[in-house]
Amino acid sequence: MIGPSSTAADIVAHLQTLRSEENIVGMARFGIRTETALGISNPDLRGIARAVKRNHARALHLWDSDIREARLLGLYTADPAQTNEALARQWADAFNSWEIVDTAADLFVEAELHRSLIEEFAADEREFVRRTAFAMIAGAAVHLKREPDATFIGWLPLIERHSSDERNFVRKAVNWALRNIGKRNRACHAEAVTLARRLAASSGKAARWIGSDAVRELTSAKMLERLSKKA
Repeated sequence: MIGPSSTAADIVAHLQTLRSEENIVGMARFGIRTETALGISNPDLRGIARAVKRNHARALHLWDSDIREARLLGLYTADPAQTNEALARQWADAFNSWEIVDTAADLFVEAELHRSLIEEFAADEREFVRRTAFAMIAGAAVHLKREPDATFIGWLPLIERHSSDERNFVRKAVNWALRNIGKRNRACHAEAVTLARRLAASSGKAARWIGSDAVRELTSAKMLERLSKKA
């Protein structure tokens, strides 16, 4: 059995026993990079993460293994207090998968790196690094309950600036960030819908899709009812 005292090598050995060729094939259909995958589902990985608990030094070794599941476990079990800008940049250099990016983005928000890295990562021309910026915004909009609305409204110009990026993993993250800001509360909703309508009316294909999709969700009856119940 694995537990808090397990080493990175112990955990990797355990992961190898759970390999599923059938799951690997299925993951590829969802755009997951499978070259180093073992086919273990994210719910199962989260269960393993709960069993082994946080250990930052071990998390670094898990990341270095270059195995999909070990890298995700490294992100799940890294210590946010020890996750700094230098480490985030180092990991970002190796980002090549949307699911790794989105998991890392949650860790970076928990580590309070969103304030320093969102603008920097958004300006990076690499597809998955740029996605990280907008995945961080999307995650922050959900998890940072006490963050002032001004923070999220202040990111809307960044969303507009990169709404013309037609790369799939960027435009989807830009859209995600816009929608999550709009779902936060009524004040953020009004600002997000204004931007979404402007993008929906633009000539650019990516911006038009981002805006139209956001307008569709943010102005739905279900969403408006939910927001009406918020203070």
